[in-house]
Amino acid sequence: MTAEAAHAVEEPQWRLVYEDGPFAIRDYAPTVVAETSVSGERGSAINTGFRRLARYIFGGNEPNREIAMTAPVAQRAEGQRIAMTAPVAQAPSSEGWVVTFYMPPGSRLAEMPRPLDSDVRLREQPARRVAVLRFSGLATAGNLERHANELRQRVAARGETASGALSYAFYNPPWTLPWARRNEVMLELHD
Repeated sequence: MTAEAAHAVEEPQWRLVYEDGPFAIRDYAPTVVAETSVSGERGSAINTGFRRLARYIFGGNEPNREIAMTAPVAQRAEGQRIAMTAPVAQAPSSEGWVVTFYMPPGSRLAEMPRPLDSDVRLREQPARRVAVLRFSGLATAGNLERHANELRQRVAARGETASGALSYAFYNPPWTLPWARRNEVMLELHD
């Protein structure tokens, strides 16, 4: 099953395991991601990382091939232990941030164009089970932390155990009105 298709942008493939309102558990299929590390404040880091990765997918690669844009854009704190990362990750860290783009479903690492920017790296992300809490609004520190705490509480209430870094997924362009935005906080779970 492909994630909700409220727009024409592709998303990583997943299968719904459990759902209770905005809380869900999903099994994500393996995928290829492009990542970059950026230091500094979270908001400016995601903007810098987004531009760097956008250059890659819009032809900043060998052989100058465009790659379809997908959602979400992911951000997580650099240096967090990752067991098989989740889509968008972000949390405070003195080391910086990792910003992630997901390659279109069906992409294979061996067939991906080589990034021209040495700060862009490609990797395969294995299949994983992820707890997700969907929310709208702006990506303020308070909004992100409130939803991260709620996700942790829901995961614990189900008796699940997190195995990866906390991450945030942002699905909409910046001009989307706050109440219409689709954001998700995510935690990878042990199988």
